[in-house]
Amino acid sequence: MDDNLGIKRALISVYDKSGLLDLAKTLAGFNVEILSTGGTAKFLTENNLKVTNVSDVTGFPEILGGRVKTLHPKIHGGILAKRTDEDQMNELSAHGIAPIDMVVVNLYPFEKTVADPSVSLTKALENIDIGGPTMIRAAAKNFPGVVVVTSPDFYDQIIEELQSNEGSVSYHLRQKLALAAFQRTSQYDAAISDYLSAIEKEPSSMPEAIHLNLQKIQNLRYGENPHQAAAYYADTASSLPPGTGKQLHGKELSFNNILDMNAAIGLSHEFEQPCAIVLKHSNPCGAAVDDDIVRAYENAFKTDSVSAFGGIVSFNREVNKKVAEMMSKVFLEVIVAPSFSPEALEILTKKKNLRLIEWQGDLDFSQEYDIKKVVGGYLLQGMDVGGDDEKKYRVVTNRQPTEKEWAAMRFGWKIVKWVKSNAVIYVSKKQTLGIGAGQMSRVDSSRFAVQKSKDAGLSLRGSVVISDAFFPFRDGIDAAAEAGAAAIIQPGGSIRDQQVIDAANEHNMAMVFTGVRHFRH
Repeated sequence: MDDNLGIKRALISVYDKSGLLDLAKTLAGFNVEILSTGGTAKFLTENNLKVTNVSDVTGFPEILGGRVKTLHPKIHGGILAKRTDEDQMNELSAHGIAPIDMVVVNLYPFEKTVADPSVSLTKALENIDIGGPTMIRAAAKNFPGVVVVTSPDFYDQIIEELQSNEGSVSYHLRQKLALAAFQRTSQYDAAISDYLSAIEKEPSSMPEAIHLNLQKIQNLRYGENPHQAAAYYADTASSLPPGTGKQLHGKELSFNNILDMNAAIGLSHEFEQPCAIVLKHSNPCGAAVDDDIVRAYENAFKTDSVSAFGGIVSFNREVNKKVAEMMSKVFLEVIVAPSFSPEALEILTKKKNLRLIEWQGDLDFSQEYDIKKVVGGYLLQGMDVGGDDEKKYRVVTNRQPTEKEWAAMRFGWKIVKWVKSNAVIYVSKKQTLGIGAGQMSRVDSSRFAVQKSKDAGLSLRGSVVISDAFFPFRDGIDAAAEAGAAAIIQPGGSIRDQQVIDAANEHNMAMVFTGVRHFRH
């Protein structure tokens, strides 16, 4: 097989017609016969390009409302025949079939269609392409003799080769395009499978099979450490916007930046009030809500201004001039917000390397999975949403929480879900006061949280303690009371719950059991 393949006959049938005219005109300039169907043929003809309708080649009209157009031996024979097999080429001649050297096909937008949660099954089924994937797979299988093109993203490369190689396409590009073709059909079939699986899935059950529909967005300089290769991939089956958002300024994002952003965005979207999150190593080191985004940032930063150095700040409101001025005085890696005012951008873009990320979207995790790679496989779980029901909370102590304590509990319970276990945090109704994260012992987590608050000069008198899992012994309660806490919210469920309750009563603390745990490994 020659390295360069001359193109004499091309079949074009696309849903997405962007960029198509340039490719079609280039082919026509090399006297390539263009075969086409339906809307694509109409589009090309209206733009003064000569087109042969596929129905004229097959001698059979499009039927079933366009469901059957290209499924015919005169099409698939022309695509699949091995150019180096004399018997197969003679067979084509015997049946009056001409070879097809290029197949340009992109598919009905199934993924985009089913991303709409209100889509009907009927509409989803109508957007399953049959003829397109069949032609793509046939052409990709026979890439030594056929060029297969599945995306407008490849048109410029093909045009360049056609022009530099006198109407030919190199073997290397044909092979590259074949790989992209099989990746596309695999992705497409997986999206259909996952959609139908979701319809059949029982509530709270896990699917029998799951497919990772991933598209590389960008290479990263390295992974968690410089010796690890890394890249960022977007989930094409997800309705959520990519976690990298829209970068407005700064050097490119790192692996660790994106991991931290994931937690920061998730936590800041827990709140309807204006909220600021300061985060480091996927743990919040400060969080606050307020009617004013400036005060929210001030209070979040106060919790642990030392750890904030080199961290990420996330907001659920626009970054304005005043808060930008405050952040410009601190070394930060990334700032994430729904938007930045022009004045804020003017201030923050003076920092050459500071990454400014605009992330807009509503976080609906209900159809998402949390996936972790382990040796030889993957662990899948539903996202940590929907488990809490305040109506099921139980006050287990003699003293009821005050309204102020209830407000702090509601605030802190949203925060602790995003803190690595073991997690113990101290909060007021609007601000974190001390965060203890990722310790092997819950007592150690509490000790660190208390120390953090002392370092920040924040009083724990009258604060509320939040624990992501039950206190196994009363020592955690004694330590919280000694630090000045007045109330506790925790899941409960320990065999020593009564000892823990007794300890709270001895200290005249209010304690609430949620019945829900929020481990975050």
